[in-house]
Amino acid sequence: MTTTPTSPAAPTAERSPRRRPRRHADTERGFSRVFRWVTTSAGVLLLLVLAAVAVFLVERGWGALVASPADLHANGGLPKQYGNLLAFIGPLVFGTVLAAALALLLATPVAVGIALFVSHYAPRRIAGLVGFVIDLLAAIPSVVFGLWGTLTLSPVIAKLWAWIADVLSAILPGTVNATPTGRSLATTSLVLAIMILPIITAVSREVFKQTPRLHEEAALALGATRWEVVRTAVLPFGRSGVISAAMLGLGRALGETMAVLMILSPGLGYSFQIFDAGKHQTIAANIAANFPESAGLEVNTLIATGLALFVITLVVNMAARAIVARRKEFSGAN
Repeated sequence: MTTTPTSPAAPTAERSPRRRPRRHADTERGFSRVFRWVTTSAGVLLLLVLAAVAVFLVERGWGALVASPADLHANGGLPKQYGNLLAFIGPLVFGTVLAAALALLLATPVAVGIALFVSHYAPRRIAGLVGFVIDLLAAIPSVVFGLWGTLTLSPVIAKLWAWIADVLSAILPGTVNATPTGRSLATTSLVLAIMILPIITAVSREVFKQTPRLHEEAALALGATRWEVVRTAVLPFGRSGVISAAMLGLGRALGETMAVLMILSPGLGYSFQIFDAGKHQTIAANIAANFPESAGLEVNTLIATGLALFVITLVVNMAARAIVARRKEFSGAN
């Protein structure tokens, strides 16, 4: 009876020492620690940049804030009809908020409709094409929108504004005026609405796509139509996300400069004659129009108006976060 010799290359389990596993845990903890510090540093850097901008605006605008009205009239570029700096900033704030609010009012329903079409109604190929076109619209520079609004849209849409003004004059007390050039706040707000449309659409589309599939299937199982599914499951889930998207678009509209500067026929006043020229002006457009020729106290005055725009934008974003936080458990953005 022959015996098979045991190979020395294959030691038995009793004689071989147990190999210690490779210690990946320390490496993973090291990467996690580095990643945490990087992300924390990025967040702190963002806050520092925001604080630096605020300090710059306060420091450079302080000269105009503490200057006397006589000094502002003589050296600060303050028009004679305004008694102090706040009286001058008021019409600029009014024009800025009115233009942005009208743009948001025009863009949000269209953006939500496009987002619902892309996410729940359109076939995949058509949805991809529409989404690509919407995203491409966001890449067009604002100066191109300004040229298009000035040279093409304003002469064409002036007739529509004149007709709407005639209808409103017959219904409302008083006269609603419309400029024949079309370079009014209404045209500016329409162009701003087109500019913020891709932002609101893209965010709303992604929020609607995150609607839990079980919610939609449950509604369909109960006999709901597609519109009822959207109304009872998709829209309630994405409401906070849509609000966040709208606030992002509002921030873009508040700070837009070149398109407003090129389209709007400026004027300083409180007026709801949005179809007429020479009635409104925005803060950003006013700074862009007057800054190249300003010096000394005039620069401080313009920066003080920029501080007002900074405060408005900050308040708008804080209000948006407060609205979203109230329904964060249903927010697709979260």
